[in-house]
Amino acid sequence: MSVAISLAQPLPVSSDAAAAETLYHFEESPLLARQKQQESNARSYPRRIPLALKKARGLYVEDVEGRQFIDCLAGAGTLALGHNHPVVIEAIQQVLTDELPLHTLDLTTPVKDQFVQDLFGLLPQALRDEAKIQFCGPTGTDAVEAALKLVRTATGRTTVLSFQGGYHGMSQGALSLMGSLAPKKPLAGLLSNGVQFLPYPYDYRCPFGLGGEAGVKVNLHYLENLLNDPEGGVQVPAAVIVEAVQGEGGVIPADLEWLRGVRRITEKAGVALIVDEIQSGFARTGKIFAFEHAGIVPDVVVMSKAIGGSLPLAVVVYRQWLDTWQPGAHAGTFRGNQMAMAAGSAVMKYIKDHDLCAHAQAMGERLNGHLRRLQVDFPQLGDIRGRGLMLGVELVDPASAKDAQGHPGACPQLAPLVQRECLKRGLILELGGRHGAVVRFLPPLVITAEQIDEVAARFGRALAAAVARL
Repeated sequence: MSVAISLAQPLPVSSDAAAAETLYHFEESPLLARQKQQESNARSYPRRIPLALKKARGLYVEDVEGRQFIDCLAGAGTLALGHNHPVVIEAIQQVLTDELPLHTLDLTTPVKDQFVQDLFGLLPQALRDEAKIQFCGPTGTDAVEAALKLVRTATGRTTVLSFQGGYHGMSQGALSLMGSLAPKKPLAGLLSNGVQFLPYPYDYRCPFGLGGEAGVKVNLHYLENLLNDPEGGVQVPAAVIVEAVQGEGGVIPADLEWLRGVRRITEKAGVALIVDEIQSGFARTGKIFAFEHAGIVPDVVVMSKAIGGSLPLAVVVYRQWLDTWQPGAHAGTFRGNQMAMAAGSAVMKYIKDHDLCAHAQAMGERLNGHLRRLQVDFPQLGDIRGRGLMLGVELVDPASAKDAQGHPGACPQLAPLVQRECLKRGLILELGGRHGAVVRFLPPLVITAEQIDEVAARFGRALAAAVARL
Protein backbone atom coordinates (compact mmCIF):
# COMPACT_ATOMS: atom_id res chain seq x y z
CA MET A 1 0.00 0.00 0.00
CA SER A 2 1.52 3.31 -1.01
CA VAL A 3 1.91 5.92 1.70
CA ALA A 4 3.67 8.58 -0.37
CA ILE A 5 1.11 11.36 -0.14
CA SER A 6 0.98 15.14 -0.07
CA LEU A 7 -1.10 17.12 2.37
CA ALA A 8 -4.11 18.58 0.60
CA GLN A 9 -5.76 21.69 1.95
CA PRO A 10 -9.06 21.03 3.76
CA LEU A 11 -12.21 22.43 2.26
CA PRO A 12 -12.70 25.96 3.65
CA VAL A 13 -15.64 26.30 5.99
CA SER A 14 -17.20 28.94 3.73
CA SER A 15 -17.05 26.82 0.56
CA ASP A 16 -19.98 26.08 -1.74
CA ALA A 17 -19.95 22.54 -0.38
CA ALA A 18 -20.56 23.88 3.10
CA ALA A 19 -23.35 26.14 1.93
CA ALA A 20 -25.05 23.39 -0.02
CA GLU A 21 -24.59 20.51 2.41
CA THR A 22 -27.58 18.55 3.64
CA LEU A 23 -27.77 18.46 7.42
CA TYR A 24 -29.26 15.50 9.23
CA HIS A 25 -31.78 16.17 11.97
CA PHE A 26 -32.52 13.66 14.67
CA GLU A 27 -35.81 12.67 16.20
CA GLU A 28 -36.27 9.72 18.49
CA SER A 29 -37.12 6.65 16.40
CA PRO A 30 -39.16 3.71 17.77
CA LEU A 31 -35.95 1.68 18.20
CA LEU A 32 -34.28 4.44 20.18
CA ALA A 33 -37.42 4.97 22.24
CA ARG A 34 -37.54 1.27 23.18
CA GLN A 35 -33.83 1.29 23.95
CA LYS A 36 -34.32 4.27 26.24
CA GLN A 37 -37.23 2.56 27.97
CA GLN A 38 -35.76 -0.92 28.32
CA GLU A 39 -31.98 -0.58 28.58
CA SER A 40 -30.05 0.35 31.67
CA ASN A 41 -29.59 3.94 32.73
CA ALA A 42 -25.87 3.19 32.46
CA ARG A 43 -26.02 3.15 28.64
CA SER A 44 -23.65 5.76 27.29
CA TYR A 45 -23.02 6.10 23.55
CA PRO A 46 -26.71 6.39 22.50
CA ARG A 47 -27.05 9.52 24.61
CA ARG A 48 -24.45 11.34 22.49
CA ILE A 49 -24.84 9.42 19.24
CA PRO A 50 -28.59 8.77 18.93
CA LEU A 51 -28.49 6.36 15.99
CA ALA A 52 -30.17 3.04 15.27
CA LEU A 53 -27.76 1.35 12.88
CA LYS A 54 -28.86 -1.02 10.14
CA LYS A 55 -25.73 -1.95 8.18
CA ALA A 56 -22.09 -1.04 7.81
CA ARG A 57 -19.14 -1.51 5.49
CA GLY A 58 -15.63 -0.15 5.70
CA LEU A 59 -15.60 3.40 7.01
CA TYR A 60 -19.35 3.87 6.68
CA VAL A 61 -22.43 2.98 8.71
CA GLU A 62 -26.06 3.42 7.71
CA ASP A 63 -28.94 3.93 10.11
CA VAL A 64 -32.53 2.70 9.84
CA GLU A 65 -33.50 6.00 8.21
CA GLY A 66 -31.07 5.33 5.34
CA ARG A 67 -28.62 8.04 6.41
CA GLN A 68 -24.92 7.32 5.92
CA PHE A 69 -22.17 8.31 8.37
CA ILE A 70 -18.39 8.27 8.37
CA ASP A 71 -17.43 6.29 11.46
CA CYS A 72 -14.38 7.77 13.20
CA LEU A 73 -15.23 5.96 16.43
CA ALA A 74 -14.88 2.44 14.97
CA GLY A 75 -15.97 0.57 18.07
CA ALA A 76 -13.68 2.71 20.26
CA GLY A 77 -10.76 1.45 18.19
CA THR A 78 -11.95 -2.14 17.89
CA LEU A 79 -12.53 -2.10 14.12
CA ALA A 80 -8.96 -1.88 12.82
CA LEU A 81 -10.07 -2.73 9.27
CA GLY A 82 -13.44 -1.04 9.51
CA HIS A 83 -16.85 -2.68 9.36
CA ASN A 84 -17.27 -6.10 7.72
CA HIS A 85 -13.90 -6.16 6.00
CA PRO A 86 -13.77 -9.03 3.46
CA VAL A 87 -10.82 -10.79 5.12
CA VAL A 88 -12.64 -10.78 8.48
CA ILE A 89 -15.90 -12.04 6.98
CA GLU A 90 -14.03 -14.78 5.09
CA ALA A 91 -12.24 -15.93 8.26
CA ILE A 92 -15.49 -16.12 10.22
CA GLN A 93 -17.29 -17.94 7.43
CA GLN A 94 -14.44 -20.44 7.14
CA VAL A 95 -14.78 -21.35 10.81
CA LEU A 96 -18.47 -22.04 10.25
CA THR A 97 -17.93 -23.94 6.99
CA ASP A 98 -15.30 -26.19 8.57
CA GLU A 99 -17.62 -26.97 11.49
CA LEU A 100 -14.92 -25.98 13.95
CA PRO A 101 -15.89 -25.90 17.62
CA LEU A 102 -17.15 -22.43 18.53
CA HIS A 103 -16.59 -22.86 22.26
CA THR A 104 -13.55 -24.63 23.70
CA LEU A 105 -12.91 -23.08 27.13
CA ASP A 106 -9.09 -22.99 27.05
CA LEU A 107 -8.59 -26.22 25.10
CA THR A 108 -6.36 -25.71 22.10
CA THR A 109 -7.31 -25.97 18.44
CA PRO A 110 -5.45 -25.33 15.17
CA VAL A 111 -7.18 -21.93 15.00
CA LYS A 112 -6.02 -21.02 18.49
CA ASP A 113 -2.46 -22.22 17.85
CA GLN A 114 -2.28 -20.17 14.65
CA PHE A 115 -3.57 -17.11 16.49
CA VAL A 116 -0.85 -17.42 19.14
CA GLN A 117 1.87 -17.84 16.51
CA ASP A 118 0.57 -14.82 14.58
CA LEU A 119 0.42 -12.69 17.73
CA PHE A 120 3.86 -13.71 18.95
CA GLY A 121 5.19 -12.93 15.47
CA LEU A 122 4.19 -9.29 15.99
CA LEU A 123 5.94 -8.93 19.35
CA PRO A 124 9.36 -7.32 19.67
CA GLN A 125 11.90 -10.15 19.67
CA ALA A 126 13.09 -9.49 23.22
CA LEU A 127 9.53 -10.11 24.45
CA ARG A 128 8.70 -12.85 21.93
CA ASP A 129 11.63 -15.02 23.04
CA GLU A 130 10.19 -15.45 26.55
CA ALA A 131 6.52 -14.65 26.06
CA LYS A 132 3.67 -16.44 27.80
CA ILE A 133 0.01 -15.79 27.05
CA GLN A 134 -3.15 -15.94 29.14
CA PHE A 135 -6.51 -15.95 27.39
CA CYS A 136 -9.04 -14.03 29.44
CA GLY A 137 -12.74 -13.32 29.37
CA PRO A 138 -13.93 -11.38 26.34
CA THR A 139 -13.17 -7.83 27.48
CA GLY A 140 -10.10 -5.72 28.08
CA THR A 141 -11.26 -5.16 31.64
CA ASP A 142 -10.89 -8.87 32.36
CA ALA A 143 -7.37 -8.83 30.91
CA VAL A 144 -6.47 -5.99 33.28
CA GLU A 145 -7.88 -8.00 36.20
CA ALA A 146 -5.76 -10.97 35.10
CA ALA A 147 -2.66 -8.78 34.89
CA LEU A 148 -3.24 -7.55 38.44
CA LYS A 149 -3.49 -11.12 39.73
CA LEU A 150 -0.40 -12.10 37.76
CA VAL A 151 1.94 -9.44 39.11
CA ARG A 152 0.66 -9.66 42.67
CA THR A 153 1.09 -13.43 42.68
CA ALA A 154 4.59 -13.30 41.20
CA THR A 155 5.93 -10.53 43.44
CA GLY A 156 4.05 -11.20 46.65
CA ARG A 157 3.23 -7.48 46.80
CA THR A 158 -0.14 -5.78 46.54
CA THR A 159 0.49 -2.11 45.71
CA VAL A 160 0.07 -0.98 42.10
CA LEU A 161 1.03 2.42 40.75
CA SER A 162 -1.31 3.93 38.16
CA PHE A 163 -1.52 7.34 36.50
CA GLN A 164 -3.82 10.30 36.59
CA GLY A 165 -5.99 10.28 33.49
CA GLY A 166 -5.60 6.53 33.03
CA TYR A 167 -8.42 4.27 31.88
CA HIS A 168 -8.21 0.50 32.35
CA GLY A 169 -11.79 -0.77 32.48
CA MET A 170 -15.02 -0.72 34.45
CA SER A 171 -14.88 -3.72 36.78
CA GLN A 172 -14.14 -2.81 40.37
CA GLY A 173 -10.52 -3.95 40.34
CA ALA A 174 -9.73 -2.26 37.03
CA LEU A 175 -11.78 0.78 38.01
CA SER A 176 -9.56 1.28 41.04
CA LEU A 177 -6.74 2.07 38.57
CA MET A 178 -8.76 4.74 36.74
CA GLY A 179 -7.87 8.38 37.03
CA SER A 180 -11.41 9.66 36.40
CA LEU A 181 -13.29 10.18 39.67
CA ALA A 182 -16.90 10.24 38.41
CA PRO A 183 -17.34 6.47 37.80
CA LYS A 184 -15.83 5.69 41.22
CA LYS A 185 -17.79 8.18 43.30
CA PRO A 186 -20.91 6.01 43.87
CA LEU A 187 -18.86 2.92 44.81
CA ALA A 188 -18.10 3.07 48.49
CA GLY A 189 -16.72 -0.46 48.37
CA LEU A 190 -14.25 0.16 45.53
CA LEU A 191 -11.25 -2.14 45.69
CA SER A 192 -8.74 0.69 45.82
CA ASN A 193 -6.43 -0.63 48.54
CA GLY A 194 -2.85 -0.47 47.39
CA VAL A 195 -3.38 1.79 44.37
CA GLN A 196 -1.26 4.94 44.26
CA PHE A 197 -1.79 7.54 41.53
CA LEU A 198 1.09 9.33 39.86
CA PRO A 199 1.19 12.36 37.54
CA TYR A 200 1.14 11.50 33.84
CA PRO A 201 3.31 13.53 31.42
CA TYR A 202 0.42 15.56 30.04
CA ASP A 203 2.53 18.12 28.22
CA TYR A 204 -0.23 20.65 27.48
CA ARG A 205 -1.46 20.59 31.10
CA CYS A 206 1.74 19.54 32.86
CA PRO A 207 0.89 18.59 36.47
CA PHE A 208 4.06 20.40 37.56
CA GLY A 209 3.26 23.50 35.52
CA LEU A 210 6.43 23.06 33.45
CA GLY A 211 5.88 21.04 30.27
CA GLY A 212 8.55 19.96 27.81
CA GLU A 213 11.83 18.41 28.87
CA ALA A 214 11.70 20.03 32.30
CA GLY A 215 8.29 18.49 33.03
CA VAL A 216 9.50 15.04 31.97
CA LYS A 217 12.63 15.31 34.11
CA VAL A 218 10.68 16.29 37.23
CA ASN A 219 8.09 13.60 36.59
CA LEU A 220 10.71 10.84 36.41
CA HIS A 221 12.46 12.20 39.49
CA TYR A 222 9.16 12.05 41.36
CA LEU A 223 8.68 8.37 40.43
CA GLU A 224 12.25 7.39 41.26
CA ASN A 225 12.10 9.17 44.58
CA LEU A 226 8.78 7.50 45.43
CA LEU A 227 10.24 4.04 44.86
CA ASN A 228 13.39 4.72 46.86
CA ASP A 229 12.26 6.94 49.73
CA PRO A 230 12.03 4.78 52.90
CA GLU A 231 9.73 7.42 54.40
CA GLY A 232 7.66 7.91 51.24
CA GLY A 233 4.58 6.17 52.62
CA VAL A 234 4.13 3.86 49.63
CA GLN A 235 5.02 0.17 49.76
CA VAL A 236 7.26 -1.19 47.01
CA PRO A 237 4.66 -1.98 44.33
CA ALA A 238 3.99 -5.16 42.44
CA ALA A 239 3.66 -3.17 39.22
CA VAL A 240 3.29 0.12 37.45
CA ILE A 241 0.48 0.15 34.86
CA VAL A 242 0.51 2.74 32.09
CA GLU A 243 -0.95 3.60 28.69
CA ALA A 244 1.70 4.69 26.19
CA VAL A 245 -1.05 6.88 24.74
CA GLN A 246 -3.92 7.65 27.08
CA GLY A 247 -7.13 7.17 25.10
CA GLU A 248 -10.22 7.94 27.15
CA GLY A 249 -8.07 10.30 29.21
CA GLY A 250 -7.82 12.67 26.25
CA VAL A 251 -5.49 11.11 23.65
CA ILE A 252 -2.35 12.08 25.50
CA PRO A 253 0.86 10.51 24.14
CA ALA A 254 3.51 9.85 26.74
CA ASP A 255 6.85 11.48 26.05
CA LEU A 256 9.15 8.77 24.70
CA GLU A 257 12.05 9.70 26.98
CA TRP A 258 9.63 9.47 29.87
CA LEU A 259 8.57 5.95 28.84
CA ARG A 260 12.20 4.91 28.61
CA GLY A 261 12.81 6.41 32.04
CA VAL A 262 9.84 4.58 33.56
CA ARG A 263 11.15 1.31 32.14
CA ARG A 264 14.64 1.97 33.51
CA ILE A 265 13.34 2.93 36.97
CA THR A 266 10.92 0.01 37.30
CA GLU A 267 13.47 -2.51 36.07
CA LYS A 268 16.06 -1.28 38.56
CA ALA A 269 13.51 -1.49 41.38
CA GLY A 270 12.31 -4.98 40.43
CA VAL A 271 8.81 -3.69 39.70
CA ALA A 272 6.80 -5.16 36.83
CA LEU A 273 5.82 -2.74 34.07
CA ILE A 274 2.33 -3.35 32.64
CA VAL A 275 1.52 -1.53 29.41
CA ASP A 276 -2.16 -1.29 28.51
CA GLU A 277 -2.41 -1.56 24.71
CA ILE A 278 -6.14 -2.28 24.61
CA GLN A 279 -6.93 0.78 22.48
CA SER A 280 -3.52 1.77 21.14
CA GLY A 281 -2.37 -1.64 19.91
CA PHE A 282 -2.23 -3.21 16.44
CA ALA A 283 -0.86 -0.40 14.24
CA ARG A 284 -3.19 2.25 15.66
CA THR A 285 -0.30 4.62 16.54
CA GLY A 286 1.94 3.83 13.56
CA LYS A 287 3.65 0.91 15.31
CA ILE A 288 2.17 -2.48 16.11
CA PHE A 289 2.24 -1.47 19.78
CA ALA A 290 2.46 2.09 21.07
CA PHE A 291 5.29 1.23 23.49
CA GLU A 292 7.51 0.37 20.49
CA HIS A 293 7.90 4.08 19.71
CA ALA A 294 10.07 4.25 22.84
CA GLY A 295 11.95 1.03 22.11
CA ILE A 296 11.12 -0.49 25.50
CA VAL A 297 10.15 -4.03 26.48
CA PRO A 298 7.38 -4.21 29.12
CA ASP A 299 6.93 -7.13 31.48
CA VAL A 300 3.21 -7.38 30.73
CA VAL A 301 1.13 -6.24 27.74
CA VAL A 302 -2.67 -6.13 28.01
CA MET A 303 -4.58 -6.46 24.73
CA SER A 304 -8.18 -6.52 23.52
CA LYS A 305 -10.35 -4.54 21.03
CA ALA A 306 -8.66 -4.92 17.61
CA ILE A 307 -7.07 -8.24 18.55
CA GLY A 308 -10.34 -10.11 17.90
CA GLY A 309 -10.98 -8.68 14.46
CA SER A 310 -14.20 -6.97 15.73
CA LEU A 311 -15.26 -9.93 17.92
CA PRO A 312 -14.77 -10.20 21.71
CA LEU A 313 -11.29 -11.34 22.74
CA ALA A 314 -8.74 -10.32 25.36
CA VAL A 315 -5.30 -11.61 26.29
CA VAL A 316 -2.37 -10.87 28.55
CA VAL A 317 1.14 -11.46 27.20
CA TYR A 318 3.93 -11.42 29.76
CA ARG A 319 7.53 -12.36 30.45
CA GLN A 320 8.30 -15.79 31.78
CA TRP A 321 9.57 -14.69 35.21
CA LEU A 322 6.02 -13.73 36.13
CA ASP A 323 4.50 -17.14 35.33
CA THR A 324 4.27 -18.39 38.91
CA TRP A 325 0.51 -18.56 39.39
CA GLN A 326 -1.19 -21.91 39.78
CA PRO A 327 -3.58 -23.74 37.41
CA GLY A 328 -7.00 -22.07 37.49
CA ALA A 329 -5.65 -18.86 39.03
CA HIS A 330 -7.48 -16.94 36.32
CA ALA A 331 -10.29 -18.62 34.41
CA GLY A 332 -13.44 -17.77 32.51
CA THR A 333 -15.99 -19.53 30.38
CA PHE A 334 -15.50 -17.45 27.24
CA ARG A 335 -11.75 -17.79 26.77
CA GLY A 336 -11.96 -19.82 23.58
CA ASN A 337 -13.77 -17.66 21.02
CA GLN A 338 -12.67 -19.45 17.86
CA MET A 339 -14.29 -16.99 15.44
CA ALA A 340 -12.55 -14.09 17.18
CA MET A 341 -9.20 -15.87 16.97
CA ALA A 342 -9.69 -16.62 13.27
CA ALA A 343 -10.75 -13.02 12.63
CA GLY A 344 -7.84 -11.74 14.73
CA SER A 345 -5.34 -13.79 12.72
CA ALA A 346 -6.82 -12.40 9.50
CA VAL A 347 -6.47 -8.84 10.78
CA MET A 348 -2.88 -9.38 11.93
CA LYS A 349 -1.94 -10.83 8.54
CA TYR A 350 -3.61 -7.93 6.72
CA ILE A 351 -1.82 -5.39 8.90
CA LYS A 352 1.54 -6.95 8.04
CA ASP A 353 0.88 -7.60 4.34
CA HIS A 354 -0.41 -4.07 3.71
CA ASP A 355 1.99 -2.26 6.06
CA LEU A 356 -0.83 -0.57 7.94
CA CYS A 357 1.66 0.79 10.47
CA ALA A 358 3.17 3.04 7.81
CA HIS A 359 -0.27 3.82 6.41
CA ALA A 360 -1.68 4.77 9.82
CA GLN A 361 1.34 7.01 10.39
CA ALA A 362 0.90 8.74 7.02
CA MET A 363 -2.87 9.17 7.36
CA GLY A 364 -2.42 10.47 10.91
CA GLU A 365 0.06 13.05 9.69
CA ARG A 366 -2.36 14.07 6.95
CA LEU A 367 -5.23 14.55 9.38
CA ASN A 368 -2.93 16.32 11.83
CA GLY A 369 -1.94 18.73 9.08
CA HIS A 370 -5.58 19.55 8.29
CA LEU A 371 -6.34 20.13 11.96
CA ARG A 372 -3.37 22.42 12.44
CA ARG A 373 -4.44 24.56 9.52
CA LEU A 374 -7.90 24.83 11.07
CA GLN A 375 -6.19 25.88 14.30
CA VAL A 376 -4.93 29.05 12.59
CA ASP A 377 -8.51 30.28 12.20
CA PHE A 378 -9.99 28.65 15.31
CA PRO A 379 -8.12 29.42 18.57
CA GLN A 380 -10.66 27.11 20.24
CA LEU A 381 -8.41 24.25 19.03
CA GLY A 382 -6.05 24.52 21.98
CA ASP A 383 -3.96 21.38 21.50
CA ILE A 384 -3.74 18.81 18.71
CA ARG A 385 -1.99 15.61 19.68
CA GLY A 386 -1.69 11.88 19.37
CA ARG A 387 0.18 9.28 17.36
CA GLY A 388 -0.79 7.70 14.07
CA LEU A 389 -4.56 7.40 13.73
CA MET A 390 -5.16 8.02 17.42
CA LEU A 391 -5.63 11.78 17.50
CA GLY A 392 -7.31 14.24 19.83
CA VAL A 393 -8.17 17.95 19.78
CA GLU A 394 -8.50 19.72 23.12
CA LEU A 395 -11.10 22.48 22.89
CA VAL A 396 -10.46 25.61 24.92
CA ASP A 397 -12.04 28.95 25.72
CA PRO A 398 -9.57 31.53 24.36
CA ALA A 399 -11.05 34.21 26.65
CA SER A 400 -10.56 32.21 29.85
CA ALA A 401 -7.80 32.69 32.40
CA LYS A 402 -4.46 31.15 31.45
CA ASP A 403 -2.88 28.33 33.45
CA ALA A 404 0.72 28.14 34.68
CA GLN A 405 1.91 27.28 31.18
CA GLY A 406 -0.05 30.10 29.54
CA HIS A 407 -2.79 27.88 28.09
CA PRO A 408 -6.47 28.85 28.24
CA GLY A 409 -8.91 26.67 30.14
CA ALA A 410 -10.85 23.75 28.66
CA CYS A 411 -14.22 24.46 27.06
CA PRO A 412 -16.52 21.55 27.95
CA GLN A 413 -19.53 23.46 26.59
CA LEU A 414 -18.12 23.50 23.06
CA ALA A 415 -17.21 19.81 22.75
CA PRO A 416 -20.76 18.36 22.67
CA LEU A 417 -21.81 21.09 20.25
CA VAL A 418 -18.98 20.09 17.92
CA GLN A 419 -19.90 16.42 18.27
CA ARG A 420 -23.54 17.08 17.43
CA GLU A 421 -22.70 19.36 14.49
CA CYS A 422 -20.39 16.62 13.17
CA LEU A 423 -23.22 14.10 13.49
CA LYS A 424 -25.54 16.41 11.53
CA ARG A 425 -22.93 16.34 8.76
CA GLY A 426 -22.63 12.55 8.80
CA LEU A 427 -19.46 12.26 10.89
CA ILE A 428 -19.28 10.16 14.07
CA LEU A 429 -16.68 11.30 16.61
CA GLU A 430 -16.32 10.69 20.33
CA LEU A 431 -15.28 12.91 23.22
CA GLY A 432 -12.97 12.30 26.16
CA GLY A 433 -10.36 13.85 28.38
CA ARG A 434 -10.67 16.20 31.33
CA HIS A 435 -14.11 17.83 31.41
CA GLY A 436 -15.03 15.90 28.24
CA ALA A 437 -13.39 18.67 26.21
CA VAL A 438 -11.31 16.55 23.83
CA VAL A 439 -12.66 15.50 20.42
CA ARG A 440 -11.20 12.12 19.50
CA PHE A 441 -10.45 10.61 16.08
CA LEU A 442 -10.21 6.79 15.90
CA PRO A 443 -11.01 5.92 12.27
CA PRO A 444 -10.38 2.48 10.79
CA LEU A 445 -6.73 2.01 9.81
CA VAL A 446 -7.70 1.45 6.17
CA ILE A 447 -9.01 4.99 5.75
CA THR A 448 -7.80 6.57 2.50
CA ALA A 449 -6.27 9.98 1.87
CA GLU A 450 -9.47 11.15 0.19
CA GLN A 451 -11.52 10.01 3.17
CA ILE A 452 -9.16 11.81 5.56
CA ASP A 453 -9.72 14.99 3.56
CA GLU A 454 -13.49 14.52 3.77
CA VAL A 455 -13.35 13.91 7.53
CA ALA A 456 -11.35 17.11 7.98
CA ALA A 457 -13.73 19.09 5.76
CA ARG A 458 -16.82 17.95 7.67
CA PHE A 459 -15.10 18.57 10.99
CA GLY A 460 -14.12 22.09 9.91
CA ARG A 461 -17.67 23.00 8.91
CA ALA A 462 -19.05 21.48 12.11
CA LEU A 463 -16.52 23.39 14.18
CA ALA A 464 -17.50 26.68 12.55
CA ALA A 465 -21.18 26.00 13.22
CA ALA A 466 -20.55 25.00 16.84
CA VAL A 467 -18.41 28.05 17.57
CA ALA A 468 -21.13 30.27 16.10
CA ARG A 469 -23.70 28.68 18.46
CA LEU A 470 -21.58 29.00 21.60
